[in-house]
Amino acid sequence: MRVHVTDAKPGDRLTSDTYNRHGVPVLIQGTELQHEDISKLIMHGVDYIDIDDGSAGISVDFAPDVPASPESLKRAIPLIEQTIHGFESMFLEASATGKFDESRVDELLGPLISELTHQKDVVSMLLIMERGDHYTYNHSLQVGVLSYYIATWLGYTEEEAYIAGKAGYLHDMGKSMIPDEILNKPDKLTPEEYQEMKKHTLYGFDIIRNSTSDEISAIVALQHHEREDGSGYPHGLLKEEIHPFASITAIADVYSAMISDRVYQTRQELLTVLNELHSMSFGHLNPEATQVFIRHMLPNFINKQVLLTTGQTGTIVLNNPVDYFRPLVKISENEYIDLSKERHVAIIDIYLET
Repeated sequence: MRVHVTDAKPGDRLTSDTYNRHGVPVLIQGTELQHEDISKLIMHGVDYIDIDDGSAGISVDFAPDVPASPESLKRAIPLIEQTIHGFESMFLEASATGKFDESRVDELLGPLISELTHQKDVVSMLLIMERGDHYTYNHSLQVGVLSYYIATWLGYTEEEAYIAGKAGYLHDMGKSMIPDEILNKPDKLTPEEYQEMKKHTLYGFDIIRNSTSDEISAIVALQHHEREDGSGYPHGLLKEEIHPFASITAIADVYSAMISDRVYQTRQELLTVLNELHSMSFGHLNPEATQVFIRHMLPNFINKQVLLTTGQTGTIVLNNPVDYFRPLVKISENEYIDLSKERHVAIIDIYLET
């Protein structure tokens, strides 16, 4: 079977000798490919290889999805902007009255979720959601979208995934009751201010209960800062006491917060944050949901543009199945940097090609 080298996987076995464009042998027939071999083929400019149809390979989760087309992403942009502005109006309404118009939620979120069923490139979706300068509104949409995707990847039905996405969208509604001088404070909060900020979970539960009959969204608003080891708030719940959708929203909430610019914190690079989530899955965040999230996000980084600490720009061409968060980056036609080996080099930023 003839495949492009970037589609090769560790465990694939070559059925013929492989040469570079100058006729120099690179790998011999019968070689069982490892990550280093695939990197070597790419660096030698080999485009296609012949592999055994029965090759084992690794999980197909690491095969990249079809990248989002510019037209497909453009179709989603007005829906994204509409949903962000809609959350802003509901947020301000809740701040003034203690409740919001329930009918607006499905009216805003429904069309976007319908579009998400056609959008497989979640990283591109996140990058185009970096619109506007109000963290709370953008963050709420990102968490709603990510919660929907995670629920889908966990095997929930479309209806259940929509409920999870809706709960993620509303999870921070309680922040509408937090004074602006605390919510938008550019410096570290005092202990007293932090205690007030933590009450947004309680406020969110009450606001959603007063506005809708949606018990799940209310519970998610209450529990999205709970952690499986009991270290979270407001009630220090343990794993078995946390609603599954609250566990999902917690993952989406942490990821979105860390990749976003906030008044007191500069956003972090998307792959680095995935690595941090991996660490948090041992005790803090639900491990099954976190690993599913990571496994489905990683293929989306293929073909994304990156800026490296060396000042060079390039394109991610291969995920490293041994060191997931340090991929192979193509710098130029004949230059590649394998971040799994070049440990002194790191990705500063990931962005869409314009």
